[in-house]
Amino acid sequence: MADHYEVLGVSRDASTDEIKKAYRRLARQLHPDVNPGADASEKFKSVTHAYDVLSDPKQRQKYDQGGGQNGGGFDGQNFGNFGDIFETFFGGGGGSTRGPRSRRERGQDALIRVELDLADVIFGTHRDLEVDTAILCETCKGSCCRPGTSPVTCDICRGTGSIQRAVRSLLGNVMTSSPCGSCRGFGTIIATPCTTCSGQGRVRARRTVPVDIPAGVDTGLRLQMPGSGEVGPAGGPNGDLYLEMKVRHHDVFSRDGDDLMCSLEVPMTSAVLGTTVTVKALDGDIEVELRPGVQSSEILTVKERGVTKLRGSGRGDLKIGVQVVTPTRLDHKERDLIEQFAARHSAPAPTLSHYQQGLFAKLRDRFLG
Repeated sequence: MADHYEVLGVSRDASTDEIKKAYRRLARQLHPDVNPGADASEKFKSVTHAYDVLSDPKQRQKYDQGGGQNGGGFDGQNFGNFGDIFETFFGGGGGSTRGPRSRRERGQDALIRVELDLADVIFGTHRDLEVDTAILCETCKGSCCRPGTSPVTCDICRGTGSIQRAVRSLLGNVMTSSPCGSCRGFGTIIATPCTTCSGQGRVRARRTVPVDIPAGVDTGLRLQMPGSGEVGPAGGPNGDLYLEMKVRHHDVFSRDGDDLMCSLEVPMTSAVLGTTVTVKALDGDIEVELRPGVQSSEILTVKERGVTKLRGSGRGDLKIGVQVVTPTRLDHKERDLIEQFAARHSAPAPTLSHYQQGLFAKLRDRFLG
């Protein structure tokens, strides 16, 4: 039996965070959606079981004290149950049986990455996602048998799903129990399997999953859809479907929480005289008034024109950073007019001022970065 610490690749004194990080790293590598191989599936189950034990303080303590694969040690309660001791050493239950195992199992979870435009997250959007998954076999309805037939009782284990044997030990003859090799522990045999699903009770197919994506989602957020994953073997319950969001980069607008930010280039003359500008926002045009003498790095805030909040009510704001554009090419007449203006307007010589890292600079750094 593999050591849980070795399975996760951590030391025995690893912290809870280290165990969690190791599990997440291995799960990403071994998850059936990423690595469909049979070996990877078994390793994924082993890694998940090891994490279940070591992430629980009580189970980890029992495991460290010498407990079995389930994390339980030989405390007073377990020691009083000789059936558990026999099962630990001999694989049996001291002569007792647990009954046949069910063919029905829960289906695996599925992960789908959904790409959205920035405009989609303002009010939310609807998507019909195409999912390649396992669905219930319509021919046998999950029974795994050809229509008109049913499973037959295994004549080796007589429907118990296990075989009992007498084993000589230091304690004398001990009855042990192991899964029946003929029916694999199910207690029944599919004598005439369904030809559509080959006796699995499910088939691979492509189905459409309608999804209403709420407003305010951001990159990295995962939405859980219980029961929308693949159906389990023999028509077992569906797993869950997880949707991981990714919001595409926008060339004009940037997002800061629930606020939207953009940069507005204003000609020098408009900045001096003032004007009204129509800004084409993601959800419609906005009339923005620029006061005479507006300066570069000023921020104009338009209330309730940002992203709808994921939790709570209302929307964020639209913040517009002003950037005054100075002309670089002037003809003689334009230059004369500027010189006349300079002569009439006695301005102080350029001088250094206190450095300020304002919001506009952050906007600029965000765009250029």
